[in-house]
Amino acid sequence: MLGCLVMLVGLVSCNKKAPMVDRPAFSSDSAYVFIERQMAFGPRVPNSAAHMQCAVWLIEQLRSYGAEVELQKGYMPDYRGNMQQIYNIIGHFAAADSSARPRILLGAHYDTRPWCDEEPQYSDRYYNVPGANDGASGVGVLLEVARQLSLGERRTPVDIIFFDCEDGGTPRFFTGEEREDTWCLGSQLWATNHVQKAGPAYQFGIILDMVGAPDASFPKEMFSTQYAANYQQQIWRMAEQLGYGAMFTTQQSYPITDDHYYINTLAGIPCVDIIHYDIRNATGFPAWWHTRQDDMRNISRSTLQAVGEVVMSQL
Repeated sequence: MLGCLVMLVGLVSCNKKAPMVDRPAFSSDSAYVFIERQMAFGPRVPNSAAHMQCAVWLIEQLRSYGAEVELQKGYMPDYRGNMQQIYNIIGHFAAADSSARPRILLGAHYDTRPWCDEEPQYSDRYYNVPGANDGASGVGVLLEVARQLSLGERRTPVDIIFFDCEDGGTPRFFTGEEREDTWCLGSQLWATNHVQKAGPAYQFGIILDMVGAPDASFPKEMFSTQYAANYQQQIWRMAEQLGYGAMFTTQQSYPITDDHYYINTLAGIPCVDIIHYDIRNATGFPAWWHTRQDDMRNISRSTLQAVGEVVMSQL
């Protein structure tokens, strides 16, 4: 009898597991289709037909999921100093409870880079980047988040923002004088207007960028740590609990100029960047980054599922 009791205790000890976490509803298949749809337009380079067609489609999608959609238009100087037209698309999702906590901001850029300036062959650098991962992946995840918000009772007010002109920063082959702040023009415009017009209060924000690769690694980006450490820790802790700790690593990355930087510094909203960072490459980014190889081969449903669940867990 004593032997059986010892065996039973040993069995219970060996099978002790971490507490189960309810998995948020999210469909990676749906997110994948949203990415394919963006790719069907072609590269979404600002001022191109594909860019405008994609913008109209994004507005229609957000409206179909019950969002009040705002189109923010404006101009910002590009790397040459020319004024670039900006179209930021903002979907406002109200909460069922009027006493709900402050809004949460979710964002991704929907434009694609006009130049493949990381191509080894100089003649290939003037092609447009297809933008499956660098752009479309974050948008695809957030469209599925919007779809899930339309299916359940909204506990938290959420704004989903598709930023324009994130990826038009100074190309490597440009030989003129380097201007400052040539990246993330859409988020610079939004953040400046948010302060000027005393926009709604946000608890915090999350930016998604390059979140679909099969071998994705999301370290703790340094600007996020500097401006939004508590929320970054909260997100990474939940990723660990959901079983995605190997993907959401404890490694600290270099500071990255992404849309979250201007949301933090100009708008004063604590904002965390979930972005693929690869220490194996000199650029810090994957080998296909800003090349013609950024296509659907760089999209993994399992990665989309992980990122989607982690984002949904914060709402």
